[in-house]
Amino acid sequence: MGIENEINQTKPFRSEFQKATVNLIFTHNWLSLKMKGFFKPYGITVQQYNVLRILKGANKPLSTSCIRKRMIEKMADTSRLVERLNAKGWVERIANAEDKRLVDITITKAGLEYVLQLEGLDRHIENLYKNLTSEEAVKLNSILDKLRQE
Repeated sequence: MGIENEINQTKPFRSEFQKATVNLIFTHNWLSLKMKGFFKPYGITVQQYNVLRILKGANKPLSTSCIRKRMIEKMADTSRLVERLNAKGWVERIANAEDKRLVDITITKAGLEYVLQLEGLDRHIENLYKNLTSEEAVKLNSILDKLRQE
């Protein structure tokens, strides 16, 4: 189904660029809802999962500002996310050895085990792209990367 039908558009778009913008925003929201649905039964948000994956991949303590720079959603309140993950026992806050004003965040063993459990969801997430071939996914990534070039 085309974007025009999805949003009940009755007039033509002014341009293919306007249509692409609406389509990207609509698709982002569709994808966000699907992702929230995947994570909700596990009691974790997409942003919290992103923080855990960042810490797992870093394999070393990171500051909240470093985590924020690596996050997909830059607007997220990293300190609040870290506090929630800390309350669940999935991350630890450690005073920075060089600068006592800074706090380093590290993933705990429980957090690592939890992330490894959730990595099985990747197959479900990839299923969202079942209508695309691998070649189309490569092309889509290339187009999106090109769009963000300044």
